[in-house]
This record gives sequence, structure tokens and C-alpha cells, in this order.
Amino acid sequence: MKRYSSAKKAIIATLTLTTLVFSCKEDTFLTVLPTGSLAQAQLSTKAGVEGSLLGAYAMLAGKGYTRFAGPNNWVYGSILGGDANKGTDPGDYTAINPIQRYEAPATDGDINGSWNAKYEGISRANTTIRLATASTELSDTDKKRIIAEARVLRGHFYFELKKIFNSVPYIDETKDYGTGIEKVANTPDFWDKIEADFKAGMDNLPETLDQAGRVNKWAAASYLGKTYLFEKKYTEAKAIFDQVIANGKTTNGKKYGLVAKYAEIFNAENDNHEESIFAVQTSMNTGSTNNSNAWDDLNYPYNTGANGPGNCCGFFQPSFSLANSFRTDANGLPLLDGSYNTGSNQLVNDYGVESNAAFTPDKGNLDPRIDHSIGRRGIPYLDWIDHPGKDWIRSQPYAGPYSPKKYVYYKTQENTLTDGSSWTRGYATMNYTIIRFADVLLMAAEAEVEVGSLEKAREYVNRVRARAANPSGFVTKAGKPAANYVISLYNTAWTDKAVARKAVRFERKLELSGEGHRFFDLVRWGEAATELNAYLAYESKFLVTMFGGAKFTSSKNEYLPIPQTQIDIQGKDILKQNPGY
Repeated sequence: MKRYSSAKKAIIATLTLTTLVFSCKEDTFLTVLPTGSLAQAQLSTKAGVEGSLLGAYAMLAGKGYTRFAGPNNWVYGSILGGDANKGTDPGDYTAINPIQRYEAPATDGDINGSWNAKYEGISRANTTIRLATASTELSDTDKKRIIAEARVLRGHFYFELKKIFNSVPYIDETKDYGTGIEKVANTPDFWDKIEADFKAGMDNLPETLDQAGRVNKWAAASYLGKTYLFEKKYTEAKAIFDQVIANGKTTNGKKYGLVAKYAEIFNAENDNHEESIFAVQTSMNTGSTNNSNAWDDLNYPYNTGANGPGNCCGFFQPSFSLANSFRTDANGLPLLDGSYNTGSNQLVNDYGVESNAAFTPDKGNLDPRIDHSIGRRGIPYLDWIDHPGKDWIRSQPYAGPYSPKKYVYYKTQENTLTDGSSWTRGYATMNYTIIRFADVLLMAAEAEVEVGSLEKAREYVNRVRARAANPSGFVTKAGKPAANYVISLYNTAWTDKAVARKAVRFERKLELSGEGHRFFDLVRWGEAATELNAYLAYESKFLVTMFGGAKFTSSKNEYLPIPQTQIDIQGKDILKQNPGY
């Protein structure tokens, strides 16, 4: 078993009156840098410029602003996308309640915190570009690399802002931004700037590096392809994805591929695996610096005691609709007609059943990824115990019967890859993968469908499904599959573009569930209103308190409101509110 000692390195660099704190695993690129106030001359050194860059990397975690600012977009991507609901009970973290009902107010403090976190990352990236450009102590090679890395990070933060708010101020290294400094109007027209940053990374970064965690040429290329896809530039996206799939390598030089077992994507002991293209690094036991995946510390089953992880807090509970989506037909294929939410296709669950009462889990055909993605009664919960059902759910009538399961630590990792000394045992060290290879394959499949290469799209989807179908990766109980896992490849040629498109989009739902993608996918496909209003209608049959009367409104709820705090600071003549708010 891979272990991480207390010798993990922490870096603390104070840059231009801002203390930047970031730490990492021993095998990542972060090393100890000087601590204390750094003069401009020190900032111009290689160590100073690298320290500024590390500060920009640190903001990938979004720490210090709001738990919503984390890289996994568990609220903005997954809860808004119908993968999950807030969970817990109505009175816990009430700010999420209106957001999940598509009633987010512009005055919401967490939305403002998310805005600030992204702009802090942008500010640090811009500072790094300025420092590197002006430095006379950097070699040409280091200067080129550092500027390219900073531009990729800046592109990431702007990509996040684009997905969440659509229209925001664009500030590059030539501008300063803040109260009384320089005011910049918001605009939705900055895709070209995002493209340029990722293209700069693709063109100027090395293919491989000897330090895990840094973005390389192929991480930048993957993000450029994703940008083209969001812009519906399918031919351009295909050309980039062709290169990534054929030639892409991880930072340490391993060719991109799918890990053999689906669960190993989310296992901290397997971080920086061959499927990891761009990941936020984490650490633990580094002294005063805690750089765990704190964005997930609420998202464990509730009241588990010593028998389960975290012992808090019951947030981020997978939805009824998501669980039903893993139903497969007699041929092992998903129910693309949407019938998974009807009749006997709906999963048998323990909603309303006490944990001490008899219960038999669903016996129908299921995609095996369900039990790596959703904790459900009677199925082993990693290496802890069989999920006991209601005892691990804070309020079934409010949030349903399911628990999150991805990015949860194992019992064997307690106090080695976790820190149990705080208010929760949920502080764990596992990277969050912003882009992974399966995501790239499915984005490539989407591009292939749109340019008319249906059989190539089927090939990519089948690569993803073949990994899911690996029996050695199934959840087992008493040496046998824990449920009736029936999954197959698409063995018939794809000849209908609409059907192929539906298959690719549904595969993204299954493969990437709970990873923060679903809402943004639905919006860019133009399916958000149809899919999410159907979702609300279905979930409200069970969860009336949460979803009764909730509605997704077209031409409004595709994006969150511009934070009122920002409008008040900059002036309503500078920042314009999004439509409908």
C-alpha cells in the first residue's frame, strides 16, 4: 500500500503582501521555498517567479473562499445537473437550498466567494506572467515554460467563470483589477482569449515533465479541445482530440489510458495514474498547512461512527433519477429512451425502510458503475461495511436514500491518507482530476458524431464501456458480484446520427456522474430546460420539501447571477446583471 509520511513538503511564499499556502505529495513538483516577505528583487529570481506560479496552482483548490469554489463543482455542476441533491436536512447549509431549486439570489455569499476565488487565481496567474516576462534571471527555457503554465491556469479559471456566469470582466496581465484601480465591464465574448491561453500552453509546454501536478503540452491540448467543443467547433475539437488520444502522455511520460478498474480512478493510493490529465494535488500531515480535498469534507455519509468514513455530514446525496439511470436492458445497454424512471425500471431502494428492517437490494440488470458511484443499502461501501441505509442518511424524506461514493477514502487509509484530528475525519488526500482520459474519449466521440464519423464515436464509447465491463473491477460481496451487473458494448454499427448523439451524451452521464460535468453539458447541448424540469418533476414525487414547485427557467437558469456585491463595488454601469435576475 502506498503511504505518505509527515515529510510531505509545504510551501509558503509571501508574494506582494499576499500569503500563499500550498502543499503537496512528495512526488509532485512543489518544494520548500523561502518564507517571509519577498522584495521585488527576490520575486524576479527563479525561485520567486516559481513561487508566484505555485500560488496560482494553489488556487485550483479554491480554499479560503467557499466550499463551492473547489475544482469538483459539486454544487454548480452536479447538484444543478441533477446528479445529486444537497442532501443532509433543510436546515444545514441553507444557502444551497435556493441554488438547487434554480432560485439562486444575486446576494448569495457563496456565489460571490466562487467569483472571488476564480479572480484570485487569475490575479496570481497574471502576476506570474508579469514577473516572468520582466525577469532577467530566468533562462529562456524556464521563462517560456512558466509563462505557458500560468496561461493554462488562467485559461482554466476563465473557463470556469464562463461556464458558471457566462459574462464576466476579462483581465489579463496588462491590466490591474480592483476597487479604485481599474474597472472592466463584463462580456460574454472571451472564448478567443481562453483558446489563446490553452493554445499557448500546447505550443510552448514540454510533452513531459519530471514533476507530477504541473500542466504539460497534452493537458493544455485537452483543455483546448474541450474549449472548441463548448464553442461547437467540432472539426477543430476533433483534430485536437486525435492528437491527444494518439500521442498524449502524463507529466511523467506514461501514455494516456484507462485504468483497468473503475474504482481506481478515485483511490488516493493511485493518484496521478495514466488516466489523469489535469489534477489538483492534495496532501496531509504537513504540519500547519492542510491541503486536503477540503471541498469534499461535507460529502460523506451521515453519522457513520467508526464503521464508515468522515462521520459527517450527509451532503451531496445522489438523486433517484441518477440511480435509475444505471438500469440496463437485457442486452446490457442503457435505456436511452428515458424509461429508467418508469415502472419496474426504477431501482428498488430502501426509501422509508428502517436499517433494522429486512431489505433486499435491487435484483435487476445494472451497469456496474452504479456501485462505484452511489452508496446504497446492502452493497459494500468500499472496504468499510455494507451500506446500512437509513442509519447513514440524515433525512430520507428530504434527501433520499443514497450516499455519495466517489472520492471517498478507504478504511485502510484512515489516519495515513486522512487527518482525524479536526472536527471531521473527512480531511483526506486524494487528487481531484479536472480532466481525465475517459472524459477526453467521450468528448472526442461527441466531436466525431457531429462531424459524421459515427463508427469512430462508437469505438471511443466502447473503450469506456469495456473498462466498466471488466469483471475484476466489479464491487463484490462474499466473492461474487454484489449486484446483477449486466453491461455490454454497442455491437451494432451506428448509422443514425441522432441515436449516436444520444448514446454518447448518456455515456457521459454514467461515466462522469458526480464529477461536476452534468449541468454544464446540458446547458451547452441546449437540453437543460427539458432534462432538468423532467428531473424536478420526478424527484419531487419523493422529495416534496426540497423540490416541490421548483422550476428551471430557460434563458435565465443556464447561468448563475453576477454577484450583487461585485455590481455594488464596480457599479451597475460597469457590471451588467445576467438576464432574468
